Amino acid sequence: MRLSGKKIIALVDEEFEDLELWYPIYRVREEGAEVHLAGLEKGKKYIGKYGVPAVADLSFAEIRSSEYDGILVPGGWAPDKLRRYGKVLEVVREMNEAKKPIGQICHAGWVLISAGILKGVTVTSTPGIRDDMENAGAVWKDEPVVVDGHIVSARRPPDLPEYGKAFVDALAARA
Repeated sequence: MRLSGKKIIALVDEEFEDLELWYPIYRVREEGAEVHLAGLEKGKKYIGKYGVPAVADLSFAEIRSSEYDGILVPGGWAPDKLRRYGKVLEVVREMNEAKKPIGQICHAGWVLISAGILKGVTVTSTPGIRDDMENAGAVWKDEPVVVDGHIVSARRPPDLPEYGKAFVDALAARA
């Protein structure tokens, strides 16, 4: 249980990519971490692209980044909504400043772009947002998983095994 005592926040909004939210959550839980889902509304049931529900444990307004060891941002269409919330961007910036692991997969890069934290960072994402990532100053690579310091990125669902391991390893390496 390498992650016993660790707390992770996972962001959620409508049309998240079901596997990209739940797979990393289960991986960190398997290693002993506690995970809280955060959405715009506490207690709201958000529905993934393929119908899998996720209930928000807390609202974005309730997130205190100082209480968490890392953050997971799922892909799907949710990132296009998530990046519009000032509190989400604030939390991502705070996690970045504290060098806490930030996991992002597929379209989740949009949230990091809007938070303004990708200049000079090497990442991957779905190829569909490669231009967005590069225009934000990131160095984009077409690889299953890219780890640059505390930022762990992956392309899409087939990359989830490598992504889950890399994110868990990043959390475990942090004292």
